[in-house]
Amino acid sequence: MRVVIIGGNDRLICRYKEICAEHGCQAKVFTQMAGKMKGHIGRPDLVILFTHTVSHQMVYGAIHEAERRNIPVERVHCSSLCALRGVLDRKVLIHT
Repeated sequence: MRVVIIGGNDRLICRYKEICAEHGCQAKVFTQMAGKMKGHIGRPDLVILFTHTVSHQMVYGAIHEAERRNIPVERVHCSSLCALRGVLDRKVLIHT
């Protein structure tokens, strides 16, 4: 399963990727705006938005691109490692 994480803490990027790997997922993490989301998201199975730590512009860009490609979006207010684990626990079980 491929996951794109938008938002979060710069210092936790490696940990986000490790947690995704523990759940059998490949992850891309964008904590800062990287131009237009269109060319960067790719074709993930899930987009996770950490809404507390992300700009409105990033949220709108990610949601627009996800809707255009029929990619499910999971919004999470907190950008903690525990919150990420909770999302992946729910979604990976559903996906498999």
